Amino acid sequence: MVQLLLFFLLIGLFIYGMTLLRSGLFNLSAGSLKNWLAAVTNSPWKGTVMGTIVTAVLQSSSAVMIITIGMVSARMLTFPQTIGIILGTNIGTTFTTELITFNIESYIVPLAAAGSILAVMKNKSLRSSGLALLGLSAVFAAMRGFEYLAGSVKDNDMVNHWLLTLDGNYLFAVAAGIVLTAIIQSSTATTGIIMGFLTAGAMDLDTGIAIMLGSNIGTCVDAYLASIGSGKEAKLTAFAHIWLNCLGVAAFYPFIHVLAVLGESAASSPDVQLAHISVLFNVISSLLVLPFANQFGRFVIRLHGRK
Repeated sequence: MVQLLLFFLLIGLFIYGMTLLRSGLFNLSAGSLKNWLAAVTNSPWKGTVMGTIVTAVLQSSSAVMIITIGMVSARMLTFPQTIGIILGTNIGTTFTTELITFNIESYIVPLAAAGSILAVMKNKSLRSSGLALLGLSAVFAAMRGFEYLAGSVKDNDMVNHWLLTLDGNYLFAVAAGIVLTAIIQSSTATTGIIMGFLTAGAMDLDTGIAIMLGSNIGTCVDAYLASIGSGKEAKLTAFAHIWLNCLGVAAFYPFIHVLAVLGESAASSPDVQLAHISVLFNVISSLLVLPFANQFGRFVIRLHGRK
């Protein structure tokens, strides 16, 4: 019971840290991010570049998708312009996954202290920088917590039963990733949890990859909820996001073991292996669709554009 409570507290700490980090970075960039999205989306590849940059800055693909849907609803963007942005968000979100693999445990307290001091400054830029540093320290503290928790619970009978159910059953693992991400509303948090279990040796890399794939579908829930009542084109944007992620996961699902082998050859640490595989999956799946972005947009319109 204590371990379960600690698990939820760590999830809360991770999401809170991501929120602070995102708020600080967004305040530093002011409203220019929305202007960039509106101005540089006249072609799918430009939208992909901008979607990648904005998602890397905001540290959240869900946040960028919600902003995009809001802009479509306000007629600042059209549905075809959003295809490239969606592809870019999938790439940009991997920046956070790679970031949390860095070993900066000894800097957590100094980062938190510096962030606390800057956060009470009157200058807006300094205050925003402080929030970003506080958020970053909270994210890394949560990651260390996940590793500690995984190490202590891996011998628990109930946890072992759950992990054994997932190990070797990719479909269940993908479903677990979808459900967990839909509940906590952060694919990065889901991946962070899995990284902790991988580092503690409580989970196989194959299972971690399958859960990571599922998290890419689960993260679509936020965008879909944001599209409700936001007009026809906003709903098309949400459906495009869902289709792109579902098709990407379906394409890579048969190659989970191959991805695991590639990950093991790319890095020695299992959390870094999963981060690299996440980058590989998102970059390849986005780049494969990019040349056919216009055709894909027409496909979504034919499928969901009818009244």
